[in-house]
Amino acid sequence: MSQAQPSPPRPPRRERPRGNSRQRAAAAAAAVTDLHERRRRRERTRTERQRRRLPLVPFALGAALGYGLAGPLPQMTGGVLAALLHGPTKLVELVNPFGVGERQVLVLGTDKVSDSTDVMFTVQVKDGTTRITQVPRDTFVESGAHGVTKANALYALGGPAAAKQEVGQLLNAPVERYVRVNLRAVERLADALGGVELDVPKRLYYVDNSQGLYIDLYPGRQLLKGEALEGFLRFRHDELGDLGRMERQKLVLREVFRKLAQPSTLTQLPALLQIAGDDVKTDLTPVEMGQLLTAMAGSKLATGQLPGRVFWQDDLSYWMPNSNTHYTGVMSNEPAP
Repeated sequence: MSQAQPSPPRPPRRERPRGNSRQRAAAAAAAVTDLHERRRRRERTRTERQRRRLPLVPFALGAALGYGLAGPLPQMTGGVLAALLHGPTKLVELVNPFGVGERQVLVLGTDKVSDSTDVMFTVQVKDGTTRITQVPRDTFVESGAHGVTKANALYALGGPAAAKQEVGQLLNAPVERYVRVNLRAVERLADALGGVELDVPKRLYYVDNSQGLYIDLYPGRQLLKGEALEGFLRFRHDELGDLGRMERQKLVLREVFRKLAQPSTLTQLPALLQIAGDDVKTDLTPVEMGQLLTAMAGSKLATGQLPGRVFWQDDLSYWMPNSNTHYTGVMSNEPAP
């Protein structure tokens, strides 16, 4: 019989790590910490990849909302955000609804002693253009609530709601928001902006002690501030009347728009609004105000006025809008002196 072969030797038993329970717990905790750290690194890597894929939306929202909440608009916004606003329509609507569509804002300029609006125009940003449509103060209005009146009396008669409703009907487009600026604010804002340089076309002289209005300007290019700029905007006592004043308002609007479109001016908006104080009233939220001006800064300017003709009724001169079909073809004669 063959003898049984001896079994192979067993491998030596592993020695258990020596040490007390405190050391073993520390080693286990270190292993758990290392695992959590690896997970955090993976999560950070995933987040960075997502940011690189979709950088536009968070940046644009941050710029628009931050500006609207009265934070300073970065110097880069004028170029970068303007490029974003001309991107896909859905992105533009998400970031800045004032940059597309039919949204209109009514701007009203009142004098120092009444709610009569000497300046009235709408602002609409569409297709990369800021369209300003002036409404003559003498525009003929047939209001269901206030009867026949002139456009410049709407705010005094029915407040901003009446003004928005009637002007919207005149333009055949709804007016959603309004900004009312007392001419005191024009003086303060012009001074804060360093004034506006304008070419005064001719001698402008008029005195109205009841309103504390003193206009005395000579022709030529000059820097207008405060009361001088207010007088340039309000003067209408010549053969052109309100139509001549509207032409001068266009000059001011172009110069003010040029300044507002500069990033250095946009960053001053919160301070400018604070300077204007109670002389500026609006139903625009701070976010909407920021959206509107940001959209304007990335566009070009076009001005026009409500189409119509001079019309006389009951010895009063009106601007009869073409949109008033009740008076299509109806002629009127200027009353005899």
